[in-house]
Amino acid sequence: MAVSGTVLVLRALGVGDLLTAVPALRALREEFDGNRIVLAAPEALRELADLVEAVDRLHPTAGLGELEWHAEPPAVAVNLHGKGPESLRDLLDADPSALISHRNPAVPNVPGPDWRPELHEVDRWCRLLEEYGIAADPTDLALGPPPRPAAHRGAVVVHAGAAAAARRWPPDRFAWVARHLQDDGHDVVLTGGPAEADLARSVAEAAGIAPERVLAGRTRLDELAAVVAAAGLVVSGDTGIAHLATAFGTPSVVLFGPSPPTLWGPPPGVRRHVAMWAGRTGDPLGESPDPGLLELEPEPVLDQCRELIGRHGR
Repeated sequence: MAVSGTVLVLRALGVGDLLTAVPALRALREEFDGNRIVLAAPEALRELADLVEAVDRLHPTAGLGELEWHAEPPAVAVNLHGKGPESLRDLLDADPSALISHRNPAVPNVPGPDWRPELHEVDRWCRLLEEYGIAADPTDLALGPPPRPAAHRGAVVVHAGAAAAARRWPPDRFAWVARHLQDDGHDVVLTGGPAEADLARSVAEAAGIAPERVLAGRTRLDELAAVVAAAGLVVSGDTGIAHLATAFGTPSVVLFGPSPPTLWGPPPGVRRHVAMWAGRTGDPLGESPDPGLLELEPEPVLDQCRELIGRHGR
C-alpha cells in the first residue's frame, strides 16, 4: 500500500493491550517504511512504546474521545483500538485519506472485515492487517532488553492486582504461594501500580516478606519492565505484567478467569509460560473474583512455579 504521509494508529488502552498489538505495529512499520508512524496511546506507555521500535512518535491519548488530532490529516488511520463506533469516529474526525478498521453497522460508510470474538487478541490485529494486504507475524512479540539497569535480578515477581475485580485471584492465595517461594530461598518482590500498593503490602505482610520488597506504587513503567526482564519468574493474573513476561521471555505462571487464555494468554506451546485456567468463562467486568478463577487452588500454582524455576531458572 503505497502512501505518503503520517500513519496514525489508535490503541489508547493499557500495557497488555499495547503488547498484544506489537506484531501489528511492526507489520505497519514494514509496510509503510519511510512514513511516520504515530501511535495514539496514553502518555504513561511512552517508554514501553519506545521498546517496540516500530513507532516514531506517541500522540498522548487518554482514551476514546481524547484523540484531539490537529495536525495534517493522516495518509492512513489504523484502528487497533476495538470494534465500537467511538474508535471509528475518533479516527474519521482526523480526516484520513484511507482507513484500516473492522466494520461497524453504526458507521455504515466504513468498510472492513467483521469482528471475530473468538480470535486471540494478537491474531485479531494481525488478521485485520492481512485483510488489507499487509503481512503480519503474530509470533513477533519479543522486546529488546530495557535500557534501565534492573534491580532484584533473578527475583520472583508476584503481582496480585488486575484492572477488573473478576480477574483478581484472592490475596491470601498469592500470599501463600509467595511465602513458600520465599521459604524455598527465592527473592520475592511484589509489584503493582499506585492503586495496588495497599494490596501488595497486605500480600507481603501475610507472606512474611519484608516491606522493602514491595515495589508496587514505587516503580515507573520502564523500571517495572526492567524488573520483569531480569526476573526469574512472574506469577500473576490475566493482566499487563503477564504480557511483559511474554515480551521479555521471562518464565511466567498466569492465572486465567473469567476470560480463557485462548483470547489473552501467552503463545501456546512456549514451555516457559504456563496458563492456568479452570475451563470456565464468566463476566470479565464482574465485581468479585470469577468463580472459575477461584477454582485454581494455591498448591498447583506453587507446583507450576517450582517446575518453571527448576527448568528455566536464571
